[in-house]
Amino acid sequence: MPVENPDKGKPPVCFVVMGFGKKTAYDKEHKPRALDLDRTFEAIIKPAVEANGLRCVRADKMLHAGMIDTPMYGMLLHADLVIADISTGNVNAVYELGVRHALRPHTTIIMLEDKASFSFDLNHVATFGYTHMGDDIGSKEAEEKKASLTALIAAIMTPRKRDSPVYEFLKGLQQPAMSEEDYAAMLQLIEDASDRLQSHLAEARAAEAGEQFVAAAEAFRKALEIIEAPRPKTAGGEQDAIGQTEREYVRQRLGFNTYKSKQPDARTALEKGLEIMKALNPDTSNDTETLGITGAIHKRLWQMKGKELDAVSARAHLDKAVEHYGRGFNVKKDYYNGENYAVVLEMRAGEQQDPDEASYDLMTANKVRKEIVKLLQPVIAAPDFYDRPDKVWVYATLANCQFALGNELEAQRAETEFKSLAKLGWMLQSYEDGKTAVLAARKGPDAQG
Repeated sequence: MPVENPDKGKPPVCFVVMGFGKKTAYDKEHKPRALDLDRTFEAIIKPAVEANGLRCVRADKMLHAGMIDTPMYGMLLHADLVIADISTGNVNAVYELGVRHALRPHTTIIMLEDKASFSFDLNHVATFGYTHMGDDIGSKEAEEKKASLTALIAAIMTPRKRDSPVYEFLKGLQQPAMSEEDYAAMLQLIEDASDRLQSHLAEARAAEAGEQFVAAAEAFRKALEIIEAPRPKTAGGEQDAIGQTEREYVRQRLGFNTYKSKQPDARTALEKGLEIMKALNPDTSNDTETLGITGAIHKRLWQMKGKELDAVSARAHLDKAVEHYGRGFNVKKDYYNGENYAVVLEMRAGEQQDPDEASYDLMTANKVRKEIVKLLQPVIAAPDFYDRPDKVWVYATLANCQFALGNELEAQRAETEFKSLAKLGWMLQSYEDGKTAVLAARKGPDAQG
């Protein structure tokens, strides 16, 4: 019989199967949405698991740390509890859930975000639902779901009820076993790698929150080195590659903090940041975070025209900013990308030699802003709006759009709300830079399109 907790003297283990960072999910109307899976883990899963006295080991940390597949299969067999969040339809997470159901008859929890569309039929399997607001989770929702998940874990751990459809339908199936020694050694290997990566990520996030961009970039760089380390060969002689989406979050934050650091100087930092982002293929990507960060870098390089860049080089960066911000808005209706798209269109209009091209850019900018206002007004009017973690940027975007459209009163109201919520200096500076660009464009005779 399998041993339930072979690592004597330590708490039982919960193995969490899910993606990493912000990922795209599709709702039931097949519209894309961003979900911050790290917030799901940090605000709901980890505290609920630890409240039940279990150690929490996350699958992505093992995969990122260059582990071969053997430890993953061992964890799926022997972990006292497995929680699988399949909200984004991540094929690795779904596959690992299937392996768990085949190896273990009980103590598996499936999590699925309420608005997420999932093509596989899960009607015969119970799922734990929760709701994202924007790309994050509201504080009220996090507290309620943490409490609910805590209770659910306690309920399924004792007494144990069969929750695997495999063992439910194949009544005579026997659960396989693994030696205590192999499991204990494997668990130690996974937790050591996880701790190193988690330490770098915690340091990076703390530095970023304190606007210590140089320190944040260095910590994210160390985390990326772990993630992108060559992976050992499997028994079959092949290297198991880590999926591109599993690298995105750390590389995005590295690119962001690198360009924000302005070290050793602003232009060099921007060019280094752009080089980091190139690995995420921004010219073809539809990831709003990748497009937004890359667009911001190109916009800032364009603004060096006449100082450190010649007119031709600067214009190429401006066109790229239009391209990246435009895709982020047109494909996914992301309001952050949309507001910046309108700004760089107005910048480009002032550079156009053809009056028709200039008019087109200005009219497009005007149209985009009207669409953003239309998108955001019901968001703000929703009763749960103040639970949204992105409300500060909703107000910032709305304020700048209303200023550009000449709606001064509405703009000032949104600006007041934004300034009451903005906690970091770079947030205020970013907003003021955008507002300055908007007001400058309005001084032109055709700024309203």
